[in-house]
Parts: sequence; C-alpha cells; structure tokens
Amino acid sequence: MTGLLDGKRLLVTGVLTEQSIAFSVARVAAEQGATVVLTGFGRSLSLTRRIARRLPGEPPVVELDVTSEEDLRDLSKRVLEHVDGLDGVLHAIGFAPASALGEGVLETPWEDVGTALHVSTWSYPALARAALPVLTRGASYVGLDFDARVAWPAYDWMGVAKAGLESANRYLARDLGPHGVRANLVAAGPIRTMAAKSIPGFKQFEDAWADRAPLGWDVGNPEPVARTCVALMSDWFPATTGSVVYVDGGFSAVGV
Repeated sequence: MTGLLDGKRLLVTGVLTEQSIAFSVARVAAEQGATVVLTGFGRSLSLTRRIARRLPGEPPVVELDVTSEEDLRDLSKRVLEHVDGLDGVLHAIGFAPASALGEGVLETPWEDVGTALHVSTWSYPALARAALPVLTRGASYVGLDFDARVAWPAYDWMGVAKAGLESANRYLARDLGPHGVRANLVAAGPIRTMAAKSIPGFKQFEDAWADRAPLGWDVGNPEPVARTCVALMSDWFPATTGSVVYVDGGFSAVGV
C-alpha cells in the first residue's frame, strides 16, 4: 500500500519534544512515505537532534534561527546537503516573552511585542522566502495557527501575532501562487505542548474545549492536527491556498 506522501521531501520546523505538534507531523509524514529534514537552533539544537532519534529513519537536522538573516540565506544550501529539493515545509514556530502573555495588551513594552511579532509572524513569509529556491512546483507550505478571530484569555500579544500570521498567509498565497506553491494554516485546538505551558491559565482553554467541542477534544493528542498537516502537504489539495483549516473538534463552529 502506498503512502500519502511517497516520494515527498519535507522540511519540518519546531520539533522540540515528543509532545510537539511538529514531532507528530514529522512522524506521520515519515510513516506516509516522506523523507523528512528537521530544523533546530541555539541551545535547542541538541534537543532536536536527540528527539530526531525517536522518529522513523532518524531525520537529519539543519540549523535555522528564523530571526537570523544568515541562517535564512543559507537554508537552501543546508537543505540540499540532505535532499535535492522540497515538496513541503511546516512552519511550527512561535514565541512571545512572558510580559506579552497574561498581562493584557496595554502595558507590554514594544521590545517584547516586537519579539513576538518577529518570531511568530514575520518568520512565516521569511521562511517561505528562504525555502523558495528549493521548493518544487506543486509544493505545499503549512503553518500552525490558533484561531485569531477573537480575543482569548491571557493570549494577548500572541493572539495579535496570530492575527498577523493569518493575514500574512493570504498575501503569501497570492505571492507563492505563481511559483505553483500553496500556503495554508492549520488552526489547532489547545494541545499540551511546551509552548502551551507558557500561557498563564492554560487550563481555561482545556475546560472550554471539554465543554463545547462537539466532537470532543483531547489536549494530549496532537495526532488529528498532524494528520491534517500531512493531508495538506499531499497532492489531495491541489487548488487550496490562502485558507485556514480548523482542527479543533468543532469548537470554532458553536456558540455558548
């Protein structure tokens, strides 16, 4: 039986622990026949290399700090050391300083807001630009999102950054289209990841989803999100771009 991604070559960012959504994406993609390359940087680079041993085929890890123009400029060269092109990229990158979460949006200093926007929003088109020289026609660019249409408790400037991400995705779809590359976001329900631990009062999200998601929701299971990302990186969505796909148990579809 052939896999959904047989012959595909994917770049996956954001693998830090087995709880990372990106880890599940890399695992499912490999199980579906893809050749996977991971990225890591700084002090977390050794962690990514260690966790790569728990993935099928132990994918190689290339260094990439999305706030470094040097790393972005060298990305294609580093990728080509392992594969001869890319059919898909997963952007699973986001960060906000502590002052940008849980304190409202009135008092956060620009330096911290700027960091959140740089890492969580600007990096999305920046990574696409860096990968474009090795992306094939028909390739798929997928980013991880959290529903930015409303204000959430404690999410604050990260919510603003995600709203920017959703806007950037539409413009990116416009600009990547002539290259034959699709760009879509997957808005996941809350998952217990390292990033989630930095959100004050994360349990509010868990409780809300438990009460309202029509299909139910398991905050400890990133597999449904991973499968959706893999599907978007397959050939089964050839005319879908600029979209946000909600994988949240139906939470976003219902009111109180």
